[in-house]
Amino acid sequence: MVDRGDSKAESSGTGHTNSPAEAYIVKDPEAFARNVARMLEELGKAASAWIEPREKGEKVDTLSDPMADMVKTFSKVGEYWLSDPKRAIEAQTSLLTSYFSLWSESVQRMSAQEKERPEPARRDKRFADPDWEDNPFFEFLKNAYFITSDWAEKLVSESDGLDEHVRHKAKFYMNQISSALSPANFLVTNPELYKEMVATNGQNLVHGMKMLAEDIAAGKGELKLRQSDASKFAVGENIAVSEGKVIAQNEICQIIQYAPKTDKVLKRPLLIVPPWINKFYILDLNPKKSFIKWAAEQGHTVFVVSWVNPDRSHARKDWESYSREGISFALDTVEKATGERQVNAIGYCVGGTLLAATLALHAQEQDSRIATATFFTTQTDFTHAGDLKVFVDEDQIAAIEASMEKNGYLDGSRMATAFNMLRASDLIWPYVVNNYLKGKDPMPFDLLYWNSDATRMPAANHSYYLRNCYLENNLSQGRMVLAGKTLDLSDVKIPVYNLAAREDHIAPARSAYIGGRFFGGDVTFVMSGSGHIAGVVNPPSSGKYQFWSDGPDGADFDDWVAGAKETPGSWWPHWDAWIRGGNADEVDARVPGGGKLKPIEDAPGSYVRARV
Repeated sequence: MVDRGDSKAESSGTGHTNSPAEAYIVKDPEAFARNVARMLEELGKAASAWIEPREKGEKVDTLSDPMADMVKTFSKVGEYWLSDPKRAIEAQTSLLTSYFSLWSESVQRMSAQEKERPEPARRDKRFADPDWEDNPFFEFLKNAYFITSDWAEKLVSESDGLDEHVRHKAKFYMNQISSALSPANFLVTNPELYKEMVATNGQNLVHGMKMLAEDIAAGKGELKLRQSDASKFAVGENIAVSEGKVIAQNEICQIIQYAPKTDKVLKRPLLIVPPWINKFYILDLNPKKSFIKWAAEQGHTVFVVSWVNPDRSHARKDWESYSREGISFALDTVEKATGERQVNAIGYCVGGTLLAATLALHAQEQDSRIATATFFTTQTDFTHAGDLKVFVDEDQIAAIEASMEKNGYLDGSRMATAFNMLRASDLIWPYVVNNYLKGKDPMPFDLLYWNSDATRMPAANHSYYLRNCYLENNLSQGRMVLAGKTLDLSDVKIPVYNLAAREDHIAPARSAYIGGRFFGGDVTFVMSGSGHIAGVVNPPSSGKYQFWSDGPDGADFDDWVAGAKETPGSWWPHWDAWIRGGNADEVDARVPGGGKLKPIEDAPGSYVRARV
């Protein structure tokens, strides 16, 4: 293939110089025809994998619900623009004027009237191939796409009188459509894909459709998009390998105690409450990235709650169950294993929301076993909860509840898809293009392997979470009822370390900051660089990102950020110093179980290995 970035074309050895157009001309029509036939065969297998479970009644399509909601949402936008003919004409004129200007510029380029090419108006990694700039046809497609998507987004943003939730949904849906319709996602409109097809005589499409059929079969009738080479990872073998033992278990969780890495350890143990929406080993991906291993090396006795991957039998397990049979059960286990009644607790994401609710409950019950609380990217107030709020209104929750009623749980793929949609241009379409159109296997990547290792959500638990947090915002407003008691976060007087991530799409930093202000004690707010995962899983050895701390007390979020101190690198040592500032007493290192609880199995345990 010709290197498009080199002014010297490849030579065939005869002195003949290849023209740029040769990269788009099929060299072996016979081989290409054979591969097209094979591609259609594999595409037929993909269609069969999609149809078969529906014919057997094993799969019922639910696409109509979100599609209906999207149409209803856009109809509200349309009402605004069509209600005034002058306004509608102005909007159309704006779009057509932009198209005419683009056409004029393109004609000038093709007729060589434009001598110097201006720098691209915007940089977008989807359009990295040089032909998006050098080839007038593909450049026209790219710029027409930008004009159209910008215009459509402007229609939404300038629609007056929309309910804010409707506007939020309209923006989100428009972003999804814009991402999906990018010319970079289609074979004939992406120069890189077209040249790949020509270079391989269509073999890339054969392999791509084969992977598509495999992924639909793996999803049992739904596309289970592979983002990483899963064959290169095995939980407990080369991922989640920190040494430890499962020392207790019940219906909904296992409690893991990790082996000490120092002769002396902090007297107060550390209990980690991870989210049940994902698996806990995000904090133990590998020895270099493991927060669990690092904490043990700093002298913490680390305990982790490993949630069950629920099935129908867990349908009625609600938030009280997860609080009592999860957090309280873990506290009982820690005390039995170490003899210590008080712990330092960490809650991550929804695990942190549950921890906050449990702390408010414990305050009323005079339970003081949790001495300090650390929240990783946790929301306790959901006013500014980000794009996930798009999926939450009465109609959509009712549809989810009806779906969960059948099996007693929400399938993990539904949540995984929702999270991926928050960053579709990064987490969906690049893999569709790479896997199914380029025909390339994804690279092994531990983080994306974890991301695809989905978990189910029990029906009662998930319904309670959606309604009490996202829909009604009951926790921060003093209306959440748990175990028959109305919770008040101001009752929580213990020291709190509240970590947010600047680029978090799931628990926005603003939301985490505001939520932290409802606690009744001293709150140390810290904001890390990067997002929901990389902002948390950032070991000091990596030397990446930064964190902000010591912003002005009582300030609103923007003023806090403006006045905060920026420190390069990981926030982990800052947190460890905060923990030790509260209590630095040490004792001899403890072995898992402490000689009082018989280990059940090696870490990471069997619950985390269950896949869906």
